[in-house]
Amino acid sequence: MSRSNPCRWPAMLPDYDPNDNEAGMKILEDLTQNVHQIQQLVLEEIITRNEHTEYLKGFLNGQCDMQAFKNKVPVVNYEDIKVYIERIANGDSSNIISAEPIIELLTSSGTSGGRPNMMPSTAEDLHRKTFFYNLLVPVMNKYVDGLDEGKAMYLLFVKPETKTPSGLMARPVLTSYYKSRNFKNRSFNRFNVYTSPDETILCSDSKKSMFCQLLCGLVQRREVLRVGAVFASALLRAIKFLEDNWKELCSNIRAGHLSDWITDPGCRNVVSLILSEPDPELADTIEHECSSESWEGIIKKLWPRTKYIEVIVTGSMAQYVSTLEFYSGGLPLVSTMYASSECYFGINLKPLSQPSDVSYSLIPNMAYFEFLPVKKNHEDVQCNGVCEENCSKDVEPVDLVDVKLGQYRVGDILMVTGFYNKAPQFRFVHRRNVVLSVDTDKTNEEDLLKAVTKAKLLVESLGFLLIEYTSYADTSSIPGHYVIFWELTSKGSNHVPVLDPKLMEQCCSVVEESLDSVYRRCRRKDNSIGPLEIRVVRHRTFDALMDFCVSQGSSVNQYKTPRCVKSGEAINILDSRVVGRFFSQNAPSWEPV
Repeated sequence: MSRSNPCRWPAMLPDYDPNDNEAGMKILEDLTQNVHQIQQLVLEEIITRNEHTEYLKGFLNGQCDMQAFKNKVPVVNYEDIKVYIERIANGDSSNIISAEPIIELLTSSGTSGGRPNMMPSTAEDLHRKTFFYNLLVPVMNKYVDGLDEGKAMYLLFVKPETKTPSGLMARPVLTSYYKSRNFKNRSFNRFNVYTSPDETILCSDSKKSMFCQLLCGLVQRREVLRVGAVFASALLRAIKFLEDNWKELCSNIRAGHLSDWITDPGCRNVVSLILSEPDPELADTIEHECSSESWEGIIKKLWPRTKYIEVIVTGSMAQYVSTLEFYSGGLPLVSTMYASSECYFGINLKPLSQPSDVSYSLIPNMAYFEFLPVKKNHEDVQCNGVCEENCSKDVEPVDLVDVKLGQYRVGDILMVTGFYNKAPQFRFVHRRNVVLSVDTDKTNEEDLLKAVTKAKLLVESLGFLLIEYTSYADTSSIPGHYVIFWELTSKGSNHVPVLDPKLMEQCCSVVEESLDSVYRRCRRKDNSIGPLEIRVVRHRTFDALMDFCVSQGSSVNQYKTPRCVKSGEAINILDSRVVGRFFSQNAPSWEPV
């Protein structure tokens, strides 16, 4: 949450050769040593560049200094500035909120009214991202030798985009970057050579893109030094895809010919060049590893020179750590950065630390930062696995240079764990208000309630009542899926009703259709979330859940049923009382918005 989100500022980005590790580390030292000065400059630039925008004029009325900005420009959330963004999407001028031309709108995993939030973006935003990505390289080189002696098998994908009435494209932040000239015309960096040609990354068909990228990675297996994707869930989907398709991949390698169903011309051309000629020996090697009874350590077996796995395994992705460890063969799991659609925030300066110990150092020239202190209510910690946060509306925001050890809110909940030079280091605690997340989806308690409320009308029409419900994200299989526990009863009876499977499957579908567009895209287009499941539990199951929570320290007087459970013990209590399991039989509808 910020006062400066809608306003853009010119990049203060030092120019340097990304192949020069020493220069990159010096820039990081300079940035983290001079946090106060840089933040002051950033705010000055925001104000002076944007003082004539409709948004700032409405608050500052000609008083364009930093103190006036802090006193008069309110802290806002997306809903407060949504009307300005919608005006731009519908054809209004960029200068209502930005002196710089807005070139696209970035759709985020956060939603408003079921639709993705849209963040205005300028050309300078892309330059900032390029600068940020380049800073990751010298940090990794400090801890891992020889990264210029091979390639990275990074599995990167684009997602659907849409054109707004203004003509501006609305697309996810990573799709924006991969389609930009900054990515496609990037300077050669010997430390960051990919096995995937750009054409395979930019292929809009996710299945064809995955097949081609894995094929290129297998053919170049002896050159691969690191394996990765953006999120842990995406890498696990790739492993599942490999499990389902390794025979066809081996057939392509053995014959030196790409499968005919890969019809994308760009993919066919570049992959055929890499495939080039039959390689039965390589196909036999891959077949031997993939036909093993256990896939434990399969990444290390298929790509034996791999030094680490690079994926985000903090926040909601932490639920995948144990599964990744199984497949990785003991390789380090590296989370290099913390970013959002609005801004790229921080870099992990100790990339080989354990996932649970990761802290990110905030880079002060990325944006002007303010934080809201969080007051924690530990009431349901043991049962929910999370804390509830309360933040008074009149609390004063804290400047970056004034943060102390403790928790703060910037939309997400962050814990300040220390400092690198003068830059705060923070650990991601969790996404505020989110109760369920498997991939890039972020379902909050309100959205879940609305979806369940619609679905329960189906059973109520037959004389059944939904007594209680809760949920969790089941990631024990790939892809993960939402599980909702329902305690049902017949009107006038305490017995579990006899349920029609077709009716319950329809309930699952209604829940899915009622969730936001990001969830529905993940289910229908990306196949990154499996069919939603409703597990019906026997009578008084939620009383047993309450007893457990109280035994863990919750107050019986203040207890309320958690709408998401993360404690393994709580899930076991629910699972042990399940009397029926039902899955959605159809993917929900979805269209780009």
